[in-house]
Amino acid sequence: MRTKRLLTMMVATLVAIATQAQAPQVLGKSHAMQRVEVKNHYLLLPVQEREENATIRVVAAGSEVQTLNVRLAVDKVDYYVPLDIERFGAKGLLLDIVFHGDRRFTGAMKDFLCWKEMKQSDEFDTANRERFRLVYHHTPLYGWMNDPNGMFYKDGVYHLYYQYNPYGSQWENMTWGHSTSKDLIHWEAQPLAIEPDALGTIFSGSCVVDKANNQVVAMYTSAGRNQVQSVAFSKDNGMTFEKYDGNPVLVSKEEDFRDPKVFWNDEINKWNLILAVGQEMHIYTSIDLKDWHYESSFGKELGCHDGVWECPDLMKLPVRGTGKHKWLLICNINPGGPFGGSATQYFVGEFDGHKFTCEHKDTRWMDYGKDHYATVTFDNAPDGRKIALAWMSNWQYANQVPTKQFRSANSVPRDLDLFEHNGQTYCGVTPSKELLALRGKATNKLSQACEIVVDVKGSTEIVLSNPLGEQVVMKYDASSRTFFMDRTRTYASFSEAFPCVTTAPVYGDIHQLRLFIDRCSIEAFDADGRMAMTNLVFPSEPYNNIKVKDGKAVIYTIE
Repeated sequence: MRTKRLLTMMVATLVAIATQAQAPQVLGKSHAMQRVEVKNHYLLLPVQEREENATIRVVAAGSEVQTLNVRLAVDKVDYYVPLDIERFGAKGLLLDIVFHGDRRFTGAMKDFLCWKEMKQSDEFDTANRERFRLVYHHTPLYGWMNDPNGMFYKDGVYHLYYQYNPYGSQWENMTWGHSTSKDLIHWEAQPLAIEPDALGTIFSGSCVVDKANNQVVAMYTSAGRNQVQSVAFSKDNGMTFEKYDGNPVLVSKEEDFRDPKVFWNDEINKWNLILAVGQEMHIYTSIDLKDWHYESSFGKELGCHDGVWECPDLMKLPVRGTGKHKWLLICNINPGGPFGGSATQYFVGEFDGHKFTCEHKDTRWMDYGKDHYATVTFDNAPDGRKIALAWMSNWQYANQVPTKQFRSANSVPRDLDLFEHNGQTYCGVTPSKELLALRGKATNKLSQACEIVVDVKGSTEIVLSNPLGEQVVMKYDASSRTFFMDRTRTYASFSEAFPCVTTAPVYGDIHQLRLFIDRCSIEAFDADGRMAMTNLVFPSEPYNNIKVKDGKAVIYTIE
């Protein structure tokens, strides 16, 4: 991710001021309090990932002002995370801390390393320290990221929000992070957009450009004791949000009730909402984005039901070369993916603003790799385009991938449409045109960040390898019309679920393959958009050799 740093984080090195907190007050087997005299902008919290979370209640003048969970260091510091203590406007704070680890393994609280290493600073280092930091994919400056949220386009700017943990590189403290871009490739980090409140942490959701009221409206899941739906309003193009004082606007007795996707439907002159509820999708209508009327449910006995349905999307798309339009319903599922863990399935059919009717019985996957999940599209994209981003990981090992400063990236942007094959209608997935602007010089040398274009005549095989014998093998079989990627011979010691061979059907013949390589990821596309496959790889050394059998490859540098 090429980005401008936040003004409060523009530094090259970590400058920790010697204003350590006072010695802790140990109150019991798992309870301690730490007083902090506020002298600087940040309190740098030391993290040790192998430890259990500690719950920190931040108290100012007797009132709780924030609660967060952090894996505070016991005997080793993996990295630091910044807690903004200046924003509370208090001269002193009390940290009320409960440790959840087993004392038989962690030892006495008074000896924990976190007390010594907890320091204050006016700056926080976000310079890249990761060899697997991607070059042209969106990544957070630091911390954990999963589902893309609330994506919209307005006034020449793409806004990407995402599930974010500002206090560690594993899942926790769900907050909406925020980045902006003018070209879908180069992203600029922005301040946190929507933070947890009394209703709970901030799970996935969507944003819409409400043109009639000149505002951006976010709808998201508040995840507290129950999952409920809330809204927030922005008058400054999504840079800041004010939460609706009537939240929550939609509640349920269902345990899994989340991930609202909202869109304006011209055909009924109302807002539509599609919401994931257990293993179904529920559809609602509204005239004001606050009061919602239930219309119908979708999903029984259709598609894969091996896991919880999540992160829906619903859109009208053209069918190539026909003049027709049909509706596409996106349904992300975890677990239940074709190769284990999480994946994105879809349904094609008709929608009248009240009920979605699917036209096929088979289960269909949008991407046949193992690292493509939580796929959703931008609201209000230019020229009527439906531009999708996915979370490029898998819940089977996302918390363990070999990075620490940050975890997870988004896929390259993809444009969605529909195409016909043998009397059936399928989802087309094509790399967005903005990626063409990245192409530099054509070369015969493989690099860590490049695009490989392979002209295919019949079957072909592509092998990427390094001097250690690690390799990724990709093959298109013209007779069976399948494409597979084998990553079993690449670095995978962090998870037994990582080595795999993924196989995709191709609806027609492949004439050209486009392969996007970026340090730890490979995204393979049929150039005509009839096959997509996304896989992480993590080679111990970069792949520096390519062999192509029965095909001609051109490598483009990424600039």
